[in-house]
Amino acid sequence: MIYEMRIYRCVPGRLPALLKRFETATLKIWEKHGIKQAGFFTTLIGESNQELTYFLAWESLADREKKWGAFMTDPDWMKARAESEADGQIVGNIVSQILTPTAFSSVK
Repeated sequence: MIYEMRIYRCVPGRLPALLKRFETATLKIWEKHGIKQAGFFTTLIGESNQELTYFLAWESLADREKKWGAFMTDPDWMKARAESEADGQIVGNIVSQILTPTAFSSVK
């Protein structure tokens, strides 16, 4: 199992729109494609409170490539994204890292 950590840095004031999009649209589309989330977090204390950090669990890099590619080209996703950004851009920057657990990690 590998994990992907993604940090979405929102345009100021747009974090609520991002959270709504995940809650009402994105997660359902992920489920359709077999994408497994491993946790979502907002920043309580840190550099910016306009960030959403989340983790995805993948069987392998090939699993990620297949499922993420299908999600990104899904017409339902493209429609949901366009509708959620009708009032303007939501995300200013995305940082993504692929992580592998250590031998002593509680998460495998």
